[in-house]
Amino acid sequence: MFKIPDKENQAKLIAAYAKDGKPYIKSLIVGSAEEDPRSQGYTLVCKTEFASMDDMKFYDDGCPAHSEFKATARGLGIEGIMTTYFMPALIGGSS
Repeated sequence: MFKIPDKENQAKLIAAYAKDGKPYIKSLIVGSAEEDPRSQGYTLVCKTEFASMDDMKFYDDGCPAHSEFKATARGLGIEGIMTTYFMPALIGGSS
């Protein structure tokens, strides 16, 4: 999650994600957070899924497109970033 007060910079960060559609990424979803106290000031949310931890590590440390994305993000007035890694314990939803 990112804290980016400026709406234009939020849009720029979303656009940068769209360029990063490498095959090792199973799923990437990004959008603006709803204004709600539970958001704790975070304004943009991205959920990225990988087939393996090795794929995630490559994305984070070795992917040229993601390195370019991080360079773009640094110039957009980000006031905070939260990253969490987890393995699903339960998957559900409507069919």
